[in-house]
Amino acid sequence: MGSRKKQMADAIKEGKKQIAFAKLNNCPTSPRKMRLVADLVRGERVEKALNILKFSSKEASNRLEKLLLSAVANWQAKNEEASIEEAELFVQEIRVDGGSMLKRLRPAPQGRAHRIRKRSNHVTIVVGANNNTQS
Repeated sequence: MGSRKKQMADAIKEGKKQIAFAKLNNCPTSPRKMRLVADLVRGERVEKALNILKFSSKEASNRLEKLLLSAVANWQAKNEEASIEEAELFVQEIRVDGGSMLKRLRPAPQGRAHRIRKRSNHVTIVVGANNNTQS
């Protein structure tokens, strides 16, 4: 490997060390309901986001809280020498995508049937460290 290529590879590797992500696949909640909760914590610091999720009355907040804790644990596994308090972790990106749909039939009047779509979603949380301290 050439020296320039190695320097670029090291720079990319160092940049990836500052972020960590966690994924939740096939969560049995509609994406619309999950996005309501995800919008509350997008861009927030991790401590504040955990408090928001803990005291939210929505059912989706429990799943997102567990997922955020998983992303923080993934960041800590990557950066064993750094402390979480000094790194000032924040929710860099949170994405809610639609998952597979279970299609069920509900009986309707006059011998007909209506289709019920039971939606699921995929959630991806990216947690990043805020190195530049601005006051």
